[in-house]
Amino acid sequence: MSITSTRPVTVTDERTDTDRPWLWNVVLIDDDDHSYDYVINLSRKLFAHPVERAFENARQVDAQGRVILLTTHKEHAELKQDQIHSFGRDRLISACEGAMSAILEPAEFDGEDENPGEPPA
Repeated sequence: MSITSTRPVTVTDERTDTDRPWLWNVVLIDDDDHSYDYVINLSRKLFAHPVERAFENARQVDAQGRVILLTTHKEHAELKQDQIHSFGRDRLISACEGAMSAILEPAEFDGEDENPGEPPA
């Protein structure tokens, strides 16, 4: 009687994942229907930013039309985007009909932490 031994076959995928962005920016987009107070409140409640950082977020989104609130992995970024979209209307602005908009974009990461000295949100 002969014994046949089979060795497992290992298949290596030659494709690389180097083009896949691992980190994503959560970017708040400006509009005319939300106040500084709204952005500060959103930044503090959803991202645990200190008041100084939250104010800077409000100033930057007003001046530049956008601000990066967080750089993180994709699933966490999607959660934060959903939370922004669900944050509700700005009660200080009567014409406001809903939450602010946020987009996700691949981070152009240079090795430095987007939020130095702060714990991940």
